[in-house]
Amino acid sequence: MSQQNLNFIFFGTPSIASRTLEILKEKGYIPKLIVTSPDKPSGRGLEMHETPVAIWAKENNIKTLKPEKITPEFVNELEEIDLYIVVAYGKILPENLIKKPELGTINIHYSLLPKYRGASPLEATLLNGDEETGVSIQQMEYKMDSGPILREERIDIGINDTKEELRETLINLGGNVLAEILPSIKNKEIIPSPQDESLATFCKKIKKEDGEIDIHGDAKENWNKYRAYFGWPGVFFFKDNKRIKITEAKYENNSFIIKRVIPEGKKERDYLEV
Repeated sequence: MSQQNLNFIFFGTPSIASRTLEILKEKGYIPKLIVTSPDKPSGRGLEMHETPVAIWAKENNIKTLKPEKITPEFVNELEEIDLYIVVAYGKILPENLIKKPELGTINIHYSLLPKYRGASPLEATLLNGDEETGVSIQQMEYKMDSGPILREERIDIGINDTKEELRETLINLGGNVLAEILPSIKNKEIIPSPQDESLATFCKKIKKEDGEIDIHGDAKENWNKYRAYFGWPGVFFFKDNKRIKITEAKYENNSFIIKRVIPEGKKERDYLEV
């Protein structure tokens, strides 16, 4: 691996961002500084835990900042640099930060913009039963996910693909596409393509209660919801006022077939045992 000549700051928080950092590292792109979310308490003992990005930064000996808020003072303290890269940072960035670097700020978004702007593009893609998706590398603007597109790559979606499988594919695709175009970004060789605002759609932040389904409802809709919420928040239904979480299902002969469940307060079992 040879070090590429590009000075950039990376903003990111969860594993989707730390894995992107690893792909960039493999291609020779190492951030000069990493900005991530503060440590948070979790678990029964409420011990403080670092973000996946903070852990990656520590393992790679890269300076890390963890601001509670992006204040004007914080922005002013950031050094002049070529580029900012943002992947799932989790905070709204002010306009003066976005425009501060010479090359601006770029972001990987996991949908084919302007479709599915917002917090849950993977879930929205599967909920709507789309047969293709992709990644968009965008030049960030202050309006959410509205910046011009630098590069877009498409992939097909299989009927059995879940969110977890789709995420794996898109993380790898996004990281590699970003690394591929960074030289062209640095040399200002890419002509950004404006998004068509008339085609913009939006997706919301997912909540745990969104996972409820009607097991007697439309089979395809239930299957798409199962795929979209696989892992977290999961899908569930109520029987005798008890929540029953579906842990395994399949779509066969136009039917949504439940195989394994976890009844409230009990262990996982076959659906037929409920």
